[in-house]
Amino acid sequence: MSEPIYLITGVTGATGGAAARELHKQGRRVRGLIHKDDARAEALRMLGLETSVGDLLDLDSVRRAMEGVAGAYFVYPFQDGLIDAAAFTAQAAIETGVQSLVNMSQKSARREAKSHAARDHWVSERVFDWSGVPTTHIRPTFFAEWLLYPLPGWQVNNGVIRFPLGRGRHAPIAADDQGRLIAAVLTNPVPHAGKAYPLFGPIELDHYQIAEKLSATLGRPFRYEPLSIPQFVTEMQRSGLSARFVQHIASVAQDYQDGIFAGTNGIIETITGKPPLTVEEFVARNRAKFDLAA
Repeated sequence: MSEPIYLITGVTGATGGAAARELHKQGRRVRGLIHKDDARAEALRMLGLETSVGDLLDLDSVRRAMEGVAGAYFVYPFQDGLIDAAAFTAQAAIETGVQSLVNMSQKSARREAKSHAARDHWVSERVFDWSGVPTTHIRPTFFAEWLLYPLPGWQVNNGVIRFPLGRGRHAPIAADDQGRLIAAVLTNPVPHAGKAYPLFGPIELDHYQIAEKLSATLGRPFRYEPLSIPQFVTEMQRSGLSARFVQHIASVAQDYQDGIFAGTNGIIETITGKPPLTVEEFVARNRAKFDLAA
């Protein structure tokens, strides 16, 4: 009997890359869905991963990528087409007999979400559920990687966090921890089928506390300067970010202040056998990326 193949979309991204590395470390066959056969694709093959060129908005190419696959991880970039991509992925999984899916959703996904993107994630969850393909939805709170994103006004490398989050709190969750969980669910899907897992880091913090931990870990001062939501929207619009992204961030900022992203649980440790990274551990691992020259 041949080794099962696991398809990872977003294989060059944060969670997809982490899941692929974990599966490969376990000696599993991994196939990455890539947009084009370039240097990044060659690097994946050099590591021992298979590659399949395609696009989640192209049903035929998704079908080709899923041939012979036991389980697949679905993650879609922040752009239009999420529901279509979910439908194509579900249909391709039905046609090829894929036994399980892990769907990257988000903590604020719900029917009544004001964010159009968050509501689309909720609808995409329903699409996978309707398909009948056993699916596990993961709903992470804000990633620890948010501290590294170059958003307007979000000058974390320069020691300032300017975001409209008030005194809201969350427990930052690193992509590597999510990757371990994705790999664990794909390789043992039956106990997790049909479940939705909110994912958190170990400690709930507000951004004043996050700034304190950055200061202590990196040995230089960081501070949090809260903005109003309208102030931040203006900064994003001036920077030319898409209307969809601005609408999403403004909506989830209000969700954040209202406690939607708060909480902790033991899901990561229970499923993977290892606790998630603290903010200090994440920052220490990524110290070079916080360098002022980065």
